Amino acid sequence: MITKEFLNPKSIVVVGGSNDLHKPGGKVIKNLKDTRYPGDIYIVNPKADTIQELTSYHTVEEIPGAEVAILAIPAALCLHAVETLCSTKGTKGVIIFSAGFSEESHEGAVLEKKIRDVADKHGATLIGPNCVGYMNEHYAGVFTSPIPRFVPDSIDLISGSGATALFIIDAAVQLGIPFANVFSVGNSAQTGLEEALEYLDQSYVHGKSAPVKLIYAETIKNPLKLWKHAASLYRKGARIAAVKAGSSEAGSRAASSHTGALASPDTAVAALFEKAGIIRCNGRNQLLTVACILLKGAPAGKNMCIITHAGGPAVMLTDVLSENGIAVPTLEEGKRKKLLAKLFAGSSAANPIDFLATGTAGQLGEIIEFVENECPEFDGMAVIFGSPGLNSVFDVYDLIHQKMSECTKPIYPIFPSTLNVLEEIREFQKKGRLYFPDEVIFGSALAKVLNTPVPVPDNIALPAIDEQAVHRLVDKAGEGYLSPAQVSDLLDAAGIPRAQEAVAHNEEELGAAAARVGFPLVMKVIGPVHKSDVGGVRLNIRDEHALREAFREMITIKDTTAILLQSQLTGRELFIGAKREPSFGHTVVCGLGGIFVEVLKDISTGLSPVSPAEAGRMVRNLRGYGLIRGVRGQEGVNEDLFIHAICRVSALCRCAPEIAEMDLNPLLGTARGVVVVDARIRIERS
Repeated sequence: MITKEFLNPKSIVVVGGSNDLHKPGGKVIKNLKDTRYPGDIYIVNPKADTIQELTSYHTVEEIPGAEVAILAIPAALCLHAVETLCSTKGTKGVIIFSAGFSEESHEGAVLEKKIRDVADKHGATLIGPNCVGYMNEHYAGVFTSPIPRFVPDSIDLISGSGATALFIIDAAVQLGIPFANVFSVGNSAQTGLEEALEYLDQSYVHGKSAPVKLIYAETIKNPLKLWKHAASLYRKGARIAAVKAGSSEAGSRAASSHTGALASPDTAVAALFEKAGIIRCNGRNQLLTVACILLKGAPAGKNMCIITHAGGPAVMLTDVLSENGIAVPTLEEGKRKKLLAKLFAGSSAANPIDFLATGTAGQLGEIIEFVENECPEFDGMAVIFGSPGLNSVFDVYDLIHQKMSECTKPIYPIFPSTLNVLEEIREFQKKGRLYFPDEVIFGSALAKVLNTPVPVPDNIALPAIDEQAVHRLVDKAGEGYLSPAQVSDLLDAAGIPRAQEAVAHNEEELGAAAARVGFPLVMKVIGPVHKSDVGGVRLNIRDEHALREAFREMITIKDTTAILLQSQLTGRELFIGAKREPSFGHTVVCGLGGIFVEVLKDISTGLSPVSPAEAGRMVRNLRGYGLIRGVRGQEGVNEDLFIHAICRVSALCRCAPEIAEMDLNPLLGTARGVVVVDARIRIERS
């Protein structure tokens, strides 16, 4: 809930205002004055009559009114101030700098909720507490510096960390990057990153609103809401890039299944971002580099031309692009000869196109025009130009500026020099241009942009399963691991193919069980969770004698209650699993079975519900995907059936949220079928 008064207030009160510019209550007043806030500024400080040449009131009750209140007072005093301002002074926006709330204690959390309840009751926007504030072109409601340049159709920033927001803005100002809105949400008592993104989605007008949204998050409270609004923004023409910090595998340390050990909270975040079309970045520098690429416009495809006067940076850029699936194709011989005729001897037109340290601005212009007009195979140009400081290069940067306006292919200027061309860069920035100081960071950021899939629609159709049977089976089951019979019934209800099987509790039941399954067969202990660890699996049992001998040995294994008999099948070992993550729902993982999941941990992850397109991408992203397709004359796996099984696991999890962990390991896949051979499902209702 973002009110119009919060976005463009006619009056602001700073409660806890100060003459000390080293205090939040002092610095925010200075920021408001320095940025020429046009509305009325009121100050509340019980110990002063004037603050920074403005009248200071002793209590909030004394001020005439204020549409936005900024609080820089002890936590214990905030509730009274918010109640008074919202109920009697027309306040529709509250920013609380103060700490001492839910981040510190239970008592602080209770106080925080009371303040939120007051804001909700009066229809006011609440930012914080424990934040650095909010700013846009209308006012700088923050106590930090620097204050960036504001341009409505540039970048919106939402940060869960005030310090990180500051550091992002600091770096952005140096690069000449403007902003439209900056939200520091702090504890997110009412307005968190999801609510801020919701507002940015609902108010978005392409061509007028900021087309780039940047997020720094340490917690995600409502993943489905984030997905919904991120996907909506993408469809409207905006792009989102994010850093998610604070990932931890602590939650998986005590996991009892392969899926539990492989799926960490961070894999759920990665799956969410992929589902939502959010470009996941590794840090602040990459985040801002992605933002600059998006502001310029991403290439339409993955073929890049590199133009340089220095070989080393071009080689490094080529490496990072190639390693991430971005092509740097060589020009055909005829085009190379035609281009080289325009350059000094010793130049290279292979791609990278190297016109040497002695190359001129005119030659650079010839190269750019040649690529633009005669090389339709290229989707964009990266132009690397630094300077050893021997001559000024204003003419080169002026030319790049001109060509960026004229060319239909996007041009990305990479300026490795700083001190030697400081004035030239400043002039370039004055023209409204952005540049990239590091070729490797640029290359990795471009790869992130081009390799992030489009968001998944939020109306995913999952395969039909017998939901009544699933609910009946789960409702009757106790907590913990299901019995083999219960697992079989649940897989049948979900339409997931499984091997023929039977259970023998004693030797008298063995003959009938084997007759139902047929030889050759596999025997597995029931009871121990990890069967192979206790020697509880026997393969290729072909006759009655081997059957009974194996049974007598296996039934004595510790914790064994019965023996499961299954058809002996062959095929490529596959793996599908699911794990329920708090707030996120189920992550679904897939991979090759055996050593690939046990040792190499070659898995792909999706966030349920998983669409067929997502499941297909998960399968193709596996490092061992070639084995699924079939190599060196070996039969491949029916990829469509594998994908269908992944989607059915997702449908089962959506129908039965009580499933905490599920392992289908292995499934055996051939060109004709994909069949579950072993499965574990754990129910947890809390």
